[in-house]
Parts: sequence; C-alpha cells; structure tokens
Amino acid sequence: MILEIATFDIKEQSQTAFTAAFQEAKLVVSKSKGFLGLEFQHCIEIPTKFVVLIQWETLEDHTIGFRESPLFTQWRAILSPHFQNPPIAEHFQTINKI
Repeated sequence: MILEIATFDIKEQSQTAFTAAFQEAKLVVSKSKGFLGLEFQHCIEIPTKFVVLIQWETLEDHTIGFRESPLFTQWRAILSPHFQNPPIAEHFQTINKI
C-alpha cells in the first residue's frame, strides 16, 4: 500500500467552497483503479491549508493510472479554481506500524 499525501494551499476565503468541491472530487478519484480510500483534513493553524491522505494499491496506480486518465482531468477541474498554489503530492510506504 502506498500513501499519497497531497497538500493544498487554498485561496483566502475559499475554504468553504473548496470543502464542498472536495465532496464531488472524492467521488471522481474513488473510481480509479487501485484507489483504497482517503482522509480529508483541514489545518487548524493555517485556515487555507488542507491535506488529503489517499491510499493506493501501488505507486503506479496513482502516478500513471490516475494521473494519466480522464478522471484526473475531472478532479483538477473541480478543485483547481480554489488553488492559491499548485498542490504538492508526495508518496510514502510503511516501514513500521504499531
């Protein structure tokens, strides 16, 4: 399992609209092959910062399967009007788990 951590810097005063748009966007990404689940979080200290934790079966399910598909185009079209800056996506794998 691969964990994608995507950090979103949202335009000032766009938090409510971004949260609403994310409800639609999560339905889009969930249709992608290898998608296992996600968690959507809002930063307490920085109101314009959001993090999405997405679980993928493999790295390629995200980087190729999703990012090179029409689903990614839909996802971006829904969310990008709210971006202050492009999101940052990083991928992690578990080393230890308690």
